[in-house]
Amino acid sequence: TWHLKKIPQIVSERTFSLDSPKFEAKPNLELNSVCGIECQRKLPVPSLSDLKDLLSYETVFENGTRTLTEVNVLGLTPVSAGNTTTHKSLRKKRQIYGTDSRFSIYDKRFMTNFPFNTAVKVSTGCSGILISPKHVLTAAHCLHNGKDYVKGSKRLRVGLMKTKKQRRSGRKQETSDGMPSFQWTRVKSTHIPKGWFKGVSGDIALDYDYAVLELKRPHKRKYMELGISPTIKMMPGSMIHFSGFDNDRSGQLVYRFCSISDESNDLFYQYCDAEPGSTGSGIYLRLKEPNKKKWKRKIIAVYSGHQWVDVNGEQQDYNVAVRITPLKYAQICFWIHGNDENCTQG
Repeated sequence: TWHLKKIPQIVSERTFSLDSPKFEAKPNLELNSVCGIECQRKLPVPSLSDLKDLLSYETVFENGTRTLTEVNVLGLTPVSAGNTTTHKSLRKKRQIYGTDSRFSIYDKRFMTNFPFNTAVKVSTGCSGILISPKHVLTAAHCLHNGKDYVKGSKRLRVGLMKTKKQRRSGRKQETSDGMPSFQWTRVKSTHIPKGWFKGVSGDIALDYDYAVLELKRPHKRKYMELGISPTIKMMPGSMIHFSGFDNDRSGQLVYRFCSISDESNDLFYQYCDAEPGSTGSGIYLRLKEPNKKKWKRKIIAVYSGHQWVDVNGEQQDYNVAVRITPLKYAQICFWIHGNDENCTQG
């Protein structure tokens, strides 16, 4: 069941203008030497002043101007460190683990219907997911490398799937079944948390690898609601699902589901088969609505991609996702609505 949680409030205190970004960073779809799970477990729980700093955010507008908004966090329940379960497993260094368990979605009825039609393509080469009539959730590193915005993010666009129509040419009927084409929409503004630019350790912090894009015009599709990420024990079969546009299957929507191997307070570690291009996909669960018989899918994490980490002096890899904690829920909800009144229950 989805459990309702009281959400802390995030309120904006001050907004400053910043210089326009250079937009010169190279996009990097694979992050290296990130704080891994052992390192995550040793990190101190951020203080309230740390959190206010990490959850302050930059907004970049379509015309290249940029602002920084400082926030305050109200009604915070302290989180204990080490909310984790451990399954020790060493894996070989690759992104497809064992048999490739990804499914390419070809059938138009699936592709253009919920939940698959909530997956979008971001023009910098990543995926994302629709979370409101005007907003898309994706990974921060699809837009910013920790120091500067990536080259393609100045004229950022989002591609919504549509299936190609049949074309009649003479007597022949040409069909391009199952290959989505995209209806591209310009992005009006982008929000990235300051925690992405400077982690607790001074490096980029994977915990904050998420961003929200506001589209220039609303779409008319069903979108996916946000949910608070439960612990592994509270998930049916500890299974997660996500769909994105993997680079090795050009033009196809790729769906996968797998179980989570490990978790820290902010991250899920899993071995879902995924290739670059699916980064930024929304990871969702299907759970029962409280006191109802209906099932509901909600986004509980953002797929951050394939990571190499240093574990006891050895390079090890896994696929990682950023969990939507009550604080991140409050922040993303604030970005969508522009106030915190609609964000009290998650």
